[in-house]
Amino acid sequence: MPTLFVLPFPAIDPILISVGPFSIRWYALAYIGGIMFGWLYARALIKAETLWGGKPPLTLEDFDDFILWVTLGIILGGRIGYVLFYNPGYYAAHPLEVFELWNGGMSFHGGFLGCVAAVVLFGWKRNIPILTVGDVTCAAAPIGLFFGRLANFINGELWGRPADVPWAMVFPHAGNLPRHPSQIYEAALEGLLLFVVLFLLIRSGALKRPGLILGSFALVYSLARSFSEFFREPDAQLGFLWGGATMGMLLSIPLALAGMILIAYALRRKPRQA
Repeated sequence: MPTLFVLPFPAIDPILISVGPFSIRWYALAYIGGIMFGWLYARALIKAETLWGGKPPLTLEDFDDFILWVTLGIILGGRIGYVLFYNPGYYAAHPLEVFELWNGGMSFHGGFLGCVAAVVLFGWKRNIPILTVGDVTCAAAPIGLFFGRLANFINGELWGRPADVPWAMVFPHAGNLPRHPSQIYEAALEGLLLFVVLFLLIRSGALKRPGLILGSFALVYSLARSFSEFFREPDAQLGFLWGGATMGMLLSIPLALAGMILIAYALRRKPRQA
């Protein structure tokens, strides 16, 4: 394969700052940045009463309190999902490594389930419509996904399949073959594109129909993730599954179906009125 068509991988140290035994990693900063900017964006949505067709069903104080709930849901769900969906045998033999989050290993689908649990519990406890909490959360979620995929790229993990495209890269831990920078593809599709789609729906009045943003997020993310999986190298311990599908594709199927059901449910209901 001609080296002319290979870009050098930007060898960025996964550790931004290290002082003695303490380190600040890009991976952790991606989560912090995603949650912080997502929180600010969600607050802006809640303030805009015109988007809701009247007074929003939740207050800024409600969402501020919810941040801790959803943060725990994302981290616990993401880690548990990775352990159960992608590498149960390894962690059964090395149980203490389950807690080593700094080494990576998070599942979006597990994090989504953890987020759903946080939304349901918080909405029930505060007597706030669960679909509304889910809509606001999902509207901001692509921001975190964007930062998370960039962190995957910096870590040189979750690389793509061998490729001969001009922007192919040789990743430091993936052998000598040039590969798709699939983390960048996912950042663009699951982060930027998904954010724009949801933003346009919100501007068109989607928040007046509880569940529409939540359902649209689930459906569009599933399509973006499934498309990206054609360029992403499957996890080594799993490989390709039935018919050449990957675990990411299979987990996206029920998520897409749930999204379509929520969209249909939201569109059948009358929109909120001022």
